[in-house]
Amino acid sequence: MISKRQSSCIRSGGRPHPSALFCLLISFCFAALSASAQPPNYDFIISGARVVDGTGAAWFYADVGIRGDRIAALGDLRNANAKERVDARGLVVSPGFIDVQGQSEFNILVDGRAASKITQGVTTEITGEGTSIAPVNDRLLEDLRPEAEKYHVDLDWRSLDEYVKHFERARPAINLGTFVGAGGLRNYVIGKDNRPATTAELEQMRQLVAQAMQQGAFGISTALQYVPDVFASTDEIVELAKVARSYGGVYFTHQRSESDKIFASLDEVFTISRGANISTTIWHLKTAYSENFGKMPEVLRRIEAARAKGIDVAASVYPYTRASNDLIACFPSWVVEGGTEKMLVRLKDPAQRTRAQKEMDSPSATWENQWLGSGGGKGVMLVHILNPSLHKYEGMNLEEIGRQMAEDPKDAAMDIAIADRGKSQVVISIMGEADVRAAVSNPLVTYGSDSEEQAEDGPLSMTKAHPRAFGTFSHVLSEYVRKEPTMSLEDAVRKMTSLAASRVGITDRGILRPSMMADITVFDPSTIQDVANYNDPLRYSVGVKYVFVNGTPVVRDGKITAERPGRPLRGPGYKPSQ
Repeated sequence: MISKRQSSCIRSGGRPHPSALFCLLISFCFAALSASAQPPNYDFIISGARVVDGTGAAWFYADVGIRGDRIAALGDLRNANAKERVDARGLVVSPGFIDVQGQSEFNILVDGRAASKITQGVTTEITGEGTSIAPVNDRLLEDLRPEAEKYHVDLDWRSLDEYVKHFERARPAINLGTFVGAGGLRNYVIGKDNRPATTAELEQMRQLVAQAMQQGAFGISTALQYVPDVFASTDEIVELAKVARSYGGVYFTHQRSESDKIFASLDEVFTISRGANISTTIWHLKTAYSENFGKMPEVLRRIEAARAKGIDVAASVYPYTRASNDLIACFPSWVVEGGTEKMLVRLKDPAQRTRAQKEMDSPSATWENQWLGSGGGKGVMLVHILNPSLHKYEGMNLEEIGRQMAEDPKDAAMDIAIADRGKSQVVISIMGEADVRAAVSNPLVTYGSDSEEQAEDGPLSMTKAHPRAFGTFSHVLSEYVRKEPTMSLEDAVRKMTSLAASRVGITDRGILRPSMMADITVFDPSTIQDVANYNDPLRYSVGVKYVFVNGTPVVRDGKITAERPGRPLRGPGYKPSQ
Protein backbone atom coordinates (compact mmCIF):
# COMPACT_ATOMS: atom_id res chain seq x y z
CA MET A 1 0.00 0.00 0.00
CA ILE A 2 1.39 3.44 -1.03
CA SER A 3 1.32 6.20 1.57
CA LYS A 4 0.25 9.77 0.86
CA ARG A 5 3.86 10.86 1.14
CA GLN A 6 4.96 8.26 -1.42
CA SER A 7 2.06 9.24 -3.71
CA SER A 8 3.04 12.91 -3.66
CA CYS A 9 6.58 11.98 -4.64
CA ILE A 10 5.31 10.00 -7.64
CA ARG A 11 2.77 12.49 -8.98
CA SER A 12 4.09 15.39 -11.08
CA GLY A 13 1.76 16.23 -13.91
CA GLY A 14 0.95 12.54 -14.31
CA ARG A 15 4.60 11.62 -14.68
CA PRO A 16 7.19 10.59 -12.07
CA HIS A 17 8.82 13.45 -10.22
CA PRO A 18 12.58 13.60 -10.93
CA SER A 19 13.28 12.70 -7.32
CA ALA A 20 10.63 9.97 -7.06
CA LEU A 21 13.06 7.10 -6.73
CA PHE A 22 14.95 8.95 -4.04
CA CYS A 23 11.71 9.72 -2.16
CA LEU A 24 10.59 6.11 -2.35
CA LEU A 25 13.96 4.94 -1.06
CA ILE A 26 13.79 7.33 1.89
CA SER A 27 10.20 6.34 2.66
CA PHE A 28 10.94 2.66 2.68
CA CYS A 29 13.97 3.25 4.89
CA PHE A 30 11.78 5.13 7.37
CA ALA A 31 9.26 2.29 7.29
CA ALA A 32 11.97 -0.29 7.94
CA LEU A 33 13.42 1.72 10.80
CA SER A 34 9.96 2.16 12.28
CA ALA A 35 9.31 -1.59 12.12
CA SER A 36 12.64 -2.43 13.71
CA ALA A 37 11.94 0.07 16.50
CA GLN A 38 8.75 -1.74 17.50
CA PRO A 39 9.09 -3.32 20.95
CA PRO A 40 9.46 -7.10 20.93
CA ASN A 41 6.36 -9.16 21.63
CA TYR A 42 8.07 -11.11 24.42
CA ASP A 43 10.96 -10.84 26.82
CA PHE A 44 11.89 -14.49 26.22
CA ILE A 45 10.81 -17.15 23.80
CA ILE A 46 11.76 -20.73 24.69
CA SER A 47 11.65 -22.40 21.31
CA GLY A 48 11.54 -25.93 19.96
CA ALA A 49 11.12 -27.76 23.27
CA ARG A 50 9.03 -30.74 24.20
CA VAL A 51 6.42 -29.18 26.46
CA VAL A 52 5.40 -31.21 29.50
CA ASP A 53 2.78 -28.83 30.82
CA GLY A 54 2.28 -30.19 34.35
CA THR A 55 -1.21 -31.56 33.85
CA GLY A 56 -0.12 -35.12 33.08
CA ALA A 57 -1.08 -34.75 29.42
CA ALA A 58 1.23 -36.15 26.75
CA TRP A 59 4.12 -33.91 25.74
CA PHE A 60 3.93 -31.77 22.60
CA TYR A 61 6.21 -29.43 20.67
CA ALA A 62 5.63 -25.73 21.25
CA ASP A 63 7.32 -22.42 21.94
CA VAL A 64 6.77 -20.62 25.24
CA GLY A 65 6.54 -16.84 25.28
CA ILE A 66 7.34 -14.96 28.50
CA ARG A 67 6.34 -11.34 29.05
CA GLY A 68 7.18 -9.78 32.38
CA ASP A 69 6.52 -12.31 35.12
CA ARG A 70 3.87 -14.26 33.21
CA ILE A 71 3.58 -16.90 30.54
CA ALA A 72 2.14 -14.92 27.64
CA ALA A 73 1.82 -17.52 24.89
CA LEU A 74 2.21 -21.21 24.16
CA GLY A 75 2.35 -22.33 20.54
CA ASP A 76 4.13 -21.55 17.27
CA LEU A 77 6.10 -18.36 17.92
CA ARG A 78 8.70 -18.70 15.18
CA ASN A 79 7.73 -15.34 13.66
CA ALA A 80 7.38 -13.46 16.95
CA ASN A 81 9.91 -11.00 18.31
CA ALA A 82 11.65 -11.43 21.65
CA LYS A 83 14.45 -9.75 23.53
CA GLU A 84 16.02 -13.19 23.86
CA ARG A 85 15.26 -16.51 22.24
CA VAL A 86 16.29 -19.69 24.07
CA ASP A 87 16.95 -22.65 21.79
CA ALA A 88 15.50 -25.61 23.66
CA ARG A 89 15.60 -28.22 20.92
CA GLY A 90 16.13 -31.67 22.45
CA LEU A 91 15.08 -30.40 25.89
CA VAL A 92 11.93 -30.52 28.00
CA VAL A 93 10.23 -27.38 29.25
CA SER A 94 7.99 -27.80 32.28
CA PRO A 95 6.57 -25.75 35.13
CA GLY A 96 9.09 -25.00 37.85
CA PHE A 97 9.20 -27.73 40.48
CA ILE A 98 7.50 -27.09 43.83
CA ASP A 99 9.22 -28.43 46.95
CA VAL A 100 6.29 -28.96 49.34
CA GLN A 101 8.61 -29.57 52.27
CA GLY A 102 11.52 -27.23 51.93
CA GLN A 103 13.22 -26.04 55.10
CA SER A 104 14.95 -22.92 53.76
CA GLU A 105 13.08 -20.22 55.65
CA PHE A 106 16.22 -19.36 57.64
CA ASN A 107 18.95 -20.33 55.17
CA ILE A 108 17.43 -18.16 52.44
CA LEU A 109 18.27 -15.16 54.64
CA VAL A 110 21.91 -16.30 54.66
CA ASP A 111 22.36 -17.08 50.96
CA GLY A 112 19.61 -15.90 48.64
CA ARG A 113 20.79 -18.02 45.72
CA ALA A 114 18.99 -21.16 46.92
CA ALA A 115 21.70 -22.85 44.88
CA SER A 116 21.06 -26.49 45.78
CA LYS A 117 17.39 -26.06 44.89
CA ILE A 118 17.42 -24.11 41.63
CA THR A 119 20.07 -26.40 40.14
CA GLN A 120 17.56 -29.26 40.36
CA GLY A 121 14.74 -27.16 38.90
CA VAL A 122 12.97 -25.99 42.06
CA THR A 123 11.34 -22.56 41.80
CA THR A 124 9.12 -22.61 44.91
CA GLU A 125 9.50 -23.91 48.45
CA ILE A 126 6.80 -24.42 51.04
CA THR A 127 8.14 -24.47 54.60
CA GLY A 128 7.02 -24.62 58.21
CA GLU A 129 7.03 -28.25 59.38
CA GLY A 130 5.53 -28.28 62.86
CA THR A 131 7.49 -25.20 63.89
CA SER A 132 7.37 -22.25 61.50
CA ILE A 133 9.56 -19.18 61.14
CA ALA A 134 6.74 -17.06 62.61
CA PRO A 135 5.00 -16.12 64.77
CA VAL A 136 7.70 -16.12 67.45
CA ASN A 137 8.30 -14.40 70.75
CA ASP A 138 11.54 -13.38 72.40
CA ARG A 139 12.00 -16.81 74.01
CA LEU A 140 11.63 -18.64 70.69
CA LEU A 141 13.98 -16.23 68.96
CA GLU A 142 16.62 -17.16 71.50
CA ASP A 143 16.51 -20.70 70.10
CA LEU A 144 17.48 -19.25 66.73
CA ARG A 145 20.22 -17.01 68.11
CA PRO A 146 23.17 -19.44 67.74
CA GLU A 147 22.48 -19.83 64.00
CA ALA A 148 21.76 -16.13 63.64
CA GLU A 149 25.06 -15.16 65.24
CA LYS A 150 27.01 -17.70 63.19
CA TYR A 151 25.54 -16.45 59.90
CA HIS A 152 25.07 -12.78 60.85
CA VAL A 153 21.29 -12.76 60.45
CA ASP A 154 19.37 -10.01 62.21
CA LEU A 155 16.45 -11.52 64.16
CA ASP A 156 14.18 -8.57 63.46
CA TRP A 157 10.80 -10.28 63.12
CA ARG A 158 8.08 -11.57 65.39
CA SER A 159 5.09 -11.90 63.05
CA LEU A 160 4.84 -13.50 59.61
CA ASP A 161 4.40 -10.05 58.06
CA GLU A 162 7.69 -8.93 59.60
CA TYR A 163 9.48 -12.06 58.44
CA VAL A 164 8.25 -11.50 54.88
CA LYS A 165 9.76 -8.02 54.88
CA HIS A 166 13.13 -9.48 55.89
CA PHE A 167 12.75 -12.21 53.26
CA GLU A 168 12.19 -9.61 50.54
CA ARG A 169 15.25 -7.63 51.65
CA ALA A 170 17.33 -10.81 51.36
CA ARG A 171 16.66 -10.87 47.59
CA PRO A 172 15.88 -14.58 47.22
CA ALA A 173 16.13 -16.52 43.98
CA ILE A 174 13.07 -18.67 44.71
CA ASN A 175 9.52 -18.16 45.87
CA LEU A 176 8.67 -19.18 49.41
CA GLY A 177 5.43 -19.80 51.26
CA THR A 178 4.88 -21.21 54.72
CA PHE A 179 2.49 -22.98 57.02
CA VAL A 180 1.97 -21.92 60.59
CA GLY A 181 3.36 -24.69 62.79
CA ALA A 182 1.10 -25.95 65.56
CA GLY A 183 4.13 -27.14 67.53
CA GLY A 184 5.64 -23.69 67.32
CA LEU A 185 2.40 -22.18 68.60
CA ARG A 186 2.33 -24.68 71.46
CA ASN A 187 5.89 -23.69 72.32
CA TYR A 188 4.96 -20.00 72.03
CA VAL A 189 2.05 -20.35 74.47
CA ILE A 190 2.92 -23.32 76.71
CA GLY A 191 6.58 -24.08 76.16
CA LYS A 192 7.82 -27.66 75.80
CA ASP A 193 5.92 -29.03 78.78
CA ASN A 194 4.09 -32.35 78.56
CA ARG A 195 0.56 -31.35 79.51
CA PRO A 196 -2.76 -30.48 77.88
CA ALA A 197 -3.46 -26.91 76.85
CA THR A 198 -5.88 -25.02 79.08
CA THR A 199 -8.98 -23.45 77.58
CA ALA A 200 -7.31 -20.04 77.62
CA GLU A 201 -4.11 -21.38 76.06
CA LEU A 202 -6.01 -23.12 73.29
CA GLU A 203 -7.86 -19.90 72.55
CA GLN A 204 -4.57 -18.02 72.36
CA MET A 205 -3.25 -20.60 69.89
CA ARG A 206 -6.43 -20.24 67.82
CA GLN A 207 -5.90 -16.49 67.66
CA LEU A 208 -2.28 -16.98 66.56
CA VAL A 209 -3.45 -19.33 63.78
CA ALA A 210 -5.96 -16.72 62.61
CA GLN A 211 -3.32 -14.00 62.63
CA ALA A 212 -0.87 -16.12 60.64
CA MET A 213 -3.55 -17.06 58.10
CA GLN A 214 -4.44 -13.40 57.64
CA GLN A 215 -0.74 -12.68 57.10
CA GLY A 216 -0.45 -15.30 54.38
CA ALA A 217 0.14 -18.77 55.85
CA PHE A 218 -1.15 -21.54 53.59
CA GLY A 219 -2.50 -23.59 56.47
CA ILE A 220 -1.43 -25.36 59.63
CA SER A 221 1.17 -28.09 60.12
CA THR A 222 2.30 -30.56 62.76
CA ALA A 223 5.39 -32.69 63.43
CA LEU A 224 3.77 -35.12 65.85
CA GLN A 225 6.85 -37.29 66.42
CA TYR A 226 8.79 -34.47 68.07
CA VAL A 227 8.65 -32.27 71.16
CA PRO A 228 6.47 -30.28 71.69
CA ASP A 229 4.03 -31.44 68.99
CA VAL A 230 4.05 -34.95 70.47
CA PHE A 231 2.31 -33.56 73.57
CA ALA A 232 -0.67 -32.24 71.58
CA SER A 233 -3.88 -34.27 71.58
CA THR A 234 -5.84 -35.08 68.45
CA ASP A 235 -8.64 -32.77 69.64
CA GLU A 236 -6.19 -29.88 70.07
CA ILE A 237 -4.99 -30.29 66.50
CA VAL A 238 -8.54 -30.48 65.16
CA GLU A 239 -9.46 -27.22 66.87
CA LEU A 240 -6.47 -25.39 65.38
CA ALA A 241 -7.06 -26.95 61.97
CA LYS A 242 -10.65 -25.68 62.01
CA VAL A 243 -9.35 -22.13 62.27
CA ALA A 244 -6.98 -22.65 59.33
CA ARG A 245 -9.82 -24.20 57.32
CA SER A 246 -12.05 -21.18 57.98
CA TYR A 247 -9.51 -19.13 55.99
CA GLY A 248 -9.33 -21.67 53.16
CA GLY A 249 -6.15 -23.28 54.50
CA VAL A 250 -4.89 -26.88 54.40
CA TYR A 251 -3.22 -29.24 56.87
CA PHE A 252 0.19 -30.89 56.37
CA THR A 253 1.63 -33.30 58.90
CA HIS A 254 4.64 -35.33 59.90
CA GLN A 255 2.39 -37.99 61.36
CA ARG A 256 2.73 -39.31 64.89
CA SER A 257 4.23 -42.66 63.90
CA GLU A 258 6.00 -43.78 60.76
CA SER A 259 6.94 -47.17 62.16
CA ASP A 260 5.31 -49.70 64.49
CA LYS A 261 2.14 -47.67 65.05
CA ILE A 262 1.76 -46.38 61.52
CA PHE A 263 -1.76 -47.72 60.96
CA ALA A 264 -3.07 -46.11 64.15
CA SER A 265 -1.22 -42.95 63.13
CA LEU A 266 -2.97 -42.98 59.74
CA ASP A 267 -6.31 -43.27 61.51
CA GLU A 268 -5.45 -40.13 63.50
CA VAL A 269 -4.59 -38.29 60.27
CA PHE A 270 -7.97 -39.28 58.82
CA THR A 271 -9.74 -38.24 62.03
CA ILE A 272 -8.15 -34.78 61.96
CA SER A 273 -8.93 -34.30 58.27
CA ARG A 274 -12.55 -35.34 58.74
CA GLY A 275 -12.98 -33.48 62.05
CA ALA A 276 -11.76 -30.18 60.64
CA ASN A 277 -13.08 -30.82 57.11
CA ILE A 278 -9.63 -29.89 55.84
CA SER A 279 -7.45 -31.03 52.94
CA THR A 280 -4.61 -33.05 54.45
CA THR A 281 -1.20 -34.11 53.18
CA ILE A 282 1.20 -36.46 54.98
CA TRP A 283 4.79 -35.29 54.69
CA HIS A 284 7.64 -37.72 53.82
CA LEU A 285 5.46 -40.82 53.85
CA LYS A 286 7.49 -43.83 54.98
CA THR A 287 7.35 -47.21 56.72
CA ALA A 288 10.35 -46.94 59.01
CA TYR A 289 12.61 -49.59 60.53
CA SER A 290 13.21 -53.09 59.21
CA GLU A 291 10.27 -54.70 61.01
CA ASN A 292 7.95 -52.43 58.98
CA PHE A 293 9.56 -52.88 55.59
CA GLY A 294 6.99 -54.05 53.06
CA LYS A 295 4.06 -52.20 54.62
CA MET A 296 3.98 -49.31 52.13
CA PRO A 297 1.46 -50.94 49.74
CA GLU A 298 -0.98 -51.31 52.65
CA VAL A 299 -0.34 -47.72 53.76
CA LEU A 300 -1.14 -46.49 50.24
CA ARG A 301 -4.22 -48.71 50.09
CA ARG A 302 -5.54 -47.17 53.32
CA ILE A 303 -4.98 -43.66 52.00
CA GLU A 304 -6.85 -44.54 48.81
CA ALA A 305 -9.66 -46.09 50.88
CA ALA A 306 -9.94 -42.92 52.97
CA ARG A 307 -10.23 -40.86 49.79
CA ALA A 308 -12.97 -43.18 48.58
CA LYS A 309 -14.87 -42.24 51.76
CA GLY A 310 -14.53 -38.53 50.94
CA ILE A 311 -11.51 -37.69 53.09
CA ASP A 312 -9.17 -35.39 51.14
CA VAL A 313 -5.82 -36.94 52.06
CA ALA A 314 -2.62 -37.45 50.05
CA ALA A 315 1.12 -37.51 50.73
CA SER A 316 4.61 -36.37 49.79
CA VAL A 317 7.89 -38.26 49.81
CA TYR A 318 11.62 -37.82 49.24
CA PRO A 319 13.26 -40.57 47.14
CA TYR A 320 15.88 -41.88 49.57
CA THR A 321 16.17 -44.74 52.06
CA ARG A 322 17.80 -42.55 54.69
CA ALA A 323 16.10 -39.79 56.67
CA SER A 324 17.55 -36.80 58.50
CA ASN A 325 16.63 -34.79 61.58
CA ASP A 326 18.07 -33.47 64.83
CA LEU A 327 20.44 -35.67 66.79
CA ILE A 328 18.33 -35.14 69.91
CA ALA A 329 15.47 -36.97 68.18
CA CYS A 330 17.51 -40.11 68.94
CA PHE A 331 16.75 -39.59 72.64
CA PRO A 332 13.50 -40.42 74.46
CA SER A 333 11.00 -37.54 74.39
CA TRP A 334 11.25 -36.94 78.14
CA VAL A 335 14.92 -36.01 77.71
CA VAL A 336 14.01 -33.08 75.46
CA GLU A 337 10.87 -32.02 77.35
CA GLY A 338 10.97 -28.51 78.78
CA GLY A 339 13.56 -27.01 76.43
CA THR A 340 17.30 -26.88 75.92
CA GLU A 341 18.46 -26.04 79.45
CA LYS A 342 16.42 -28.82 81.06
CA MET A 343 17.66 -31.26 78.41
CA LEU A 344 21.28 -30.38 79.14
CA VAL A 345 20.76 -30.93 82.88
CA ARG A 346 19.30 -34.40 82.20
CA LEU A 347 22.11 -35.39 79.84
CA LYS A 348 24.71 -34.37 82.40
CA ASP A 349 23.03 -36.27 85.24
CA PRO A 350 24.48 -39.84 85.43
CA ALA A 351 21.24 -41.46 86.57
CA GLN A 352 19.05 -39.84 83.93
CA ARG A 353 21.69 -40.44 81.28
CA THR A 354 21.78 -44.15 82.13
CA ARG A 355 17.98 -44.34 82.01
CA ALA A 356 17.90 -42.67 78.57
CA GLN A 357 20.58 -44.97 77.17
CA LYS A 358 18.72 -48.05 78.39
CA GLU A 359 15.56 -46.84 76.65
CA MET A 360 17.49 -46.14 73.44
CA ASP A 361 18.39 -49.85 73.30
CA SER A 362 14.82 -51.06 73.87
CA PRO A 363 11.66 -51.09 71.72
CA SER A 364 9.20 -48.42 72.84
CA ALA A 365 5.46 -47.93 72.67
CA THR A 366 5.69 -44.30 73.83
CA TRP A 367 8.19 -42.69 71.42
CA GLU A 368 9.66 -43.27 67.96
CA ASN A 369 13.00 -44.90 68.79
CA GLN A 370 15.00 -43.91 65.72
CA TRP A 371 18.30 -44.86 67.40
CA LEU A 372 17.22 -48.48 67.69
CA GLY A 373 15.42 -48.34 64.33
CA SER A 374 18.62 -47.19 62.63
CA GLY A 375 20.54 -50.14 64.00
CA GLY A 376 22.28 -48.11 66.69
CA GLY A 377 25.28 -45.84 66.25
CA LYS A 378 26.42 -47.34 62.95
CA GLY A 379 23.16 -46.18 61.32
CA VAL A 380 23.34 -42.57 62.59
CA MET A 381 25.65 -40.25 60.63
CA LEU A 382 26.48 -36.78 61.94
CA VAL A 383 26.09 -34.20 59.15
CA HIS A 384 25.57 -30.73 60.59
CA ILE A 385 27.16 -29.08 63.64
CA LEU A 386 27.23 -25.49 64.86
CA ASN A 387 30.11 -25.87 67.34
CA PRO A 388 33.34 -25.49 65.29
CA SER A 389 35.28 -27.78 67.61
CA LEU A 390 33.06 -30.68 66.53
CA HIS A 391 33.30 -30.25 62.76
CA LYS A 392 35.89 -33.02 62.57
CA TYR A 393 33.12 -35.53 63.27
CA GLU A 394 30.86 -34.49 60.37
CA GLY A 395 30.34 -37.32 57.89
CA MET A 396 31.11 -40.00 60.51
CA ASN A 397 28.58 -42.31 62.14
CA LEU A 398 28.20 -42.42 65.91
CA GLU A 399 29.94 -45.76 66.18
CA GLU A 400 33.03 -44.27 64.49
CA ILE A 401 32.79 -41.12 66.60
CA GLY A 402 32.51 -43.24 69.74
CA ARG A 403 35.74 -45.01 68.85
CA GLN A 404 37.50 -41.70 68.36
CA MET A 405 36.15 -40.44 71.69
CA ALA A 406 36.92 -43.79 73.36
CA GLU A 407 33.38 -44.16 74.65
CA ASP A 408 30.06 -45.84 73.93
CA PRO A 409 28.27 -44.42 70.83
CA LYS A 410 25.30 -43.35 72.99
CA ASP A 411 27.64 -41.43 75.30
CA ALA A 412 29.22 -39.84 72.24
CA ALA A 413 25.79 -38.78 70.97
CA MET A 414 24.91 -37.23 74.31
CA ASP A 415 28.26 -35.45 74.68
CA ILE A 416 27.85 -33.96 71.21
CA ALA A 417 24.30 -32.86 72.06
CA ILE A 418 25.65 -31.11 75.15
CA ALA A 419 28.55 -29.44 73.34
CA ASP A 420 26.34 -28.31 70.45
CA ARG A 421 23.34 -27.43 72.65
CA GLY A 422 21.10 -29.79 70.72
CA LYS A 423 21.69 -28.17 67.33
CA SER A 424 23.41 -31.10 65.57
CA GLN A 425 21.71 -32.93 62.71
CA VAL A 426 22.06 -36.55 61.60
CA VAL A 427 21.25 -38.83 58.68
CA ILE A 428 19.64 -42.12 59.70
CA SER A 429 19.18 -45.40 57.81
CA ILE A 430 15.54 -46.42 58.31
CA MET A 431 13.75 -47.29 55.03
CA GLY A 432 13.63 -50.01 52.40
CA GLU A 433 14.02 -49.28 48.69
CA ALA A 434 10.88 -51.22 47.65
CA ASP A 435 8.74 -49.10 49.98
CA VAL A 436 10.35 -45.87 48.75
CA ARG A 437 9.76 -46.91 45.13
CA ALA A 438 6.09 -47.69 45.80
CA ALA A 439 5.52 -44.28 47.42
CA VAL A 440 7.52 -42.29 44.86
CA SER A 441 5.49 -43.77 42.02
CA ASN A 442 1.99 -43.52 43.49
CA PRO A 443 -0.24 -41.02 41.63
CA LEU A 444 -1.34 -39.37 44.91
CA VAL A 445 2.19 -38.63 46.12
CA THR A 446 4.10 -35.43 45.42
CA TYR A 447 7.66 -34.53 46.48
CA GLY A 448 9.40 -32.57 49.22
CA SER A 449 13.10 -32.53 50.01
CA ASP A 450 12.63 -32.01 53.77
CA SER A 451 15.87 -30.01 53.53
CA GLU A 452 17.08 -26.45 53.66
CA GLU A 453 18.98 -25.00 50.75
CA GLN A 454 22.76 -25.29 50.80
CA ALA A 455 25.57 -24.67 48.30
CA GLU A 456 28.91 -25.88 47.01
CA ASP A 457 30.47 -22.60 48.13
CA GLY A 458 29.77 -19.72 50.48
CA PRO A 459 28.56 -19.77 54.09
CA LEU A 460 26.17 -22.71 53.59
CA SER A 461 28.93 -24.99 52.32
CA MET A 462 30.66 -25.28 55.67
CA THR A 463 28.65 -28.28 56.88
CA LYS A 464 27.58 -31.63 55.44
CA ALA A 465 24.00 -32.39 54.38
CA HIS A 466 21.61 -35.10 53.33
CA PRO A 467 21.94 -35.43 49.52
CA ARG A 468 18.21 -34.80 49.19
CA ALA A 469 18.99 -31.08 49.63
CA PHE A 470 20.78 -31.17 46.27
CA GLY A 471 19.04 -33.96 44.40
CA THR A 472 15.43 -34.82 45.33
CA PHE A 473 13.82 -33.81 42.04
CA SER A 474 16.66 -34.78 39.72
CA HIS A 475 16.87 -38.16 41.49
CA VAL A 476 13.21 -38.87 40.76
CA LEU A 477 13.66 -37.99 37.09
CA SER A 478 16.84 -40.00 36.67
CA GLU A 479 16.11 -43.08 38.79
CA TYR A 480 12.35 -43.53 38.56
CA VAL A 481 11.62 -42.13 35.09
CA ARG A 482 14.74 -42.78 32.97
CA LYS A 483 16.77 -45.65 34.45
CA GLU A 484 14.20 -47.96 36.03
CA PRO A 485 10.92 -46.33 35.04
CA THR A 486 8.00 -46.67 37.41
CA MET A 487 6.03 -43.77 35.89
CA SER A 488 6.00 -41.61 32.78
CA LEU A 489 7.86 -38.34 32.49
CA GLU A 490 4.53 -36.55 32.20
CA ASP A 491 3.22 -38.02 35.44
CA ALA A 492 6.44 -37.36 37.33
CA VAL A 493 6.32 -33.70 36.27
CA ARG A 494 2.62 -33.51 37.19
CA LYS A 495 3.47 -34.73 40.69
CA MET A 496 6.28 -32.15 40.98
CA THR A 497 4.12 -29.25 39.77
CA SER A 498 0.34 -29.13 39.50
CA LEU A 499 -0.25 -31.83 42.13
CA ALA A 500 2.08 -30.05 44.55
CA ALA A 501 0.39 -26.71 43.85
CA SER A 502 -3.08 -28.14 44.36
CA ARG A 503 -2.18 -29.79 47.69
CA VAL A 504 -0.77 -26.54 49.07
CA GLY A 505 -3.39 -24.25 47.55
CA ILE A 506 -1.26 -22.38 45.02
CA THR A 507 -3.43 -21.32 42.09
CA ASP A 508 -1.14 -19.38 39.74
CA ARG A 509 1.80 -21.80 39.36
CA GLY A 510 2.33 -25.45 38.51
CA ILE A 511 0.93 -25.51 34.94
CA LEU A 512 2.36 -24.10 31.70
CA ARG A 513 -0.51 -21.99 30.47
CA PRO A 514 -0.89 -18.37 29.34
CA SER A 515 -1.54 -15.97 32.25
CA MET A 516 0.14 -18.31 34.78
CA MET A 517 3.29 -17.11 36.55
CA ALA A 518 6.43 -17.81 34.53
CA ASP A 519 8.10 -20.30 36.87
CA ILE A 520 9.69 -22.61 34.31
CA THR A 521 12.31 -25.37 34.29
CA VAL A 522 14.11 -26.46 31.12
CA PHE A 523 16.04 -29.72 31.39
CA ASP A 524 17.61 -32.49 29.36
CA PRO A 525 15.66 -35.68 30.12
CA SER A 526 18.55 -37.82 28.91
CA THR A 527 21.14 -36.33 31.28
CA ILE A 528 19.33 -34.90 34.30
CA GLN A 529 20.94 -36.56 37.30
CA ASP A 530 21.58 -36.04 40.99
CA VAL A 531 25.29 -36.10 41.81
CA ALA A 532 25.18 -35.66 45.59
CA ASN A 533 25.61 -38.75 47.74
CA TYR A 534 25.92 -39.47 51.46
CA ASN A 535 29.71 -39.28 51.49
CA ASP A 536 29.95 -36.26 49.17
CA PRO A 537 26.61 -34.44 49.49
CA LEU A 538 27.46 -30.86 48.51
CA ARG A 539 27.22 -31.33 44.73
CA TYR A 540 24.77 -29.71 42.36
CA SER A 541 22.58 -31.79 40.08
CA VAL A 542 23.30 -31.76 36.35
CA GLY A 543 21.02 -31.59 33.32
CA VAL A 544 18.93 -28.55 34.29
CA LYS A 545 19.70 -25.94 31.62
CA TYR A 546 17.40 -23.01 32.41
CA VAL A 547 15.26 -22.06 35.37
CA PHE A 548 12.96 -19.05 35.27
CA VAL A 549 11.43 -17.63 38.45
CA ASN A 550 8.71 -15.05 37.84
CA GLY A 551 9.95 -14.67 34.27
CA THR A 552 13.61 -14.10 35.15
CA PRO A 553 16.39 -16.68 34.57
CA VAL A 554 18.10 -17.81 37.77
CA VAL A 555 19.85 -20.64 35.88
CA ARG A 556 21.13 -19.97 32.35
CA ASP A 557 22.99 -22.56 30.27
CA GLY A 558 23.31 -24.65 33.43
CA LYS A 559 24.95 -21.83 35.42
CA ILE A 560 23.56 -19.91 38.38
CA THR A 561 22.92 -16.26 37.49
CA ALA A 562 23.01 -13.17 39.69
CA GLU A 563 19.24 -12.67 39.40
CA ARG A 564 17.10 -12.79 42.55
CA PRO A 565 13.43 -12.58 41.45
CA GLY A 566 11.85 -14.77 44.16
CA ARG A 567 8.75 -13.61 45.98
CA PRO A 568 6.81 -14.43 49.13
CA LEU A 569 3.73 -16.52 48.36
CA ARG A 570 0.63 -16.07 50.47
CA GLY A 571 -2.31 -18.30 51.20
CA PRO A 572 -6.02 -17.73 50.58
CA GLY A 573 -6.70 -15.99 53.89
CA TYR A 574 -4.18 -13.22 53.28
CA LYS A 575 -5.32 -9.72 54.18
CA PRO A 576 -2.80 -6.98 53.34
CA SER A 577 -1.94 -4.85 56.34
CA GLN A 578 -3.09 -1.26 56.17
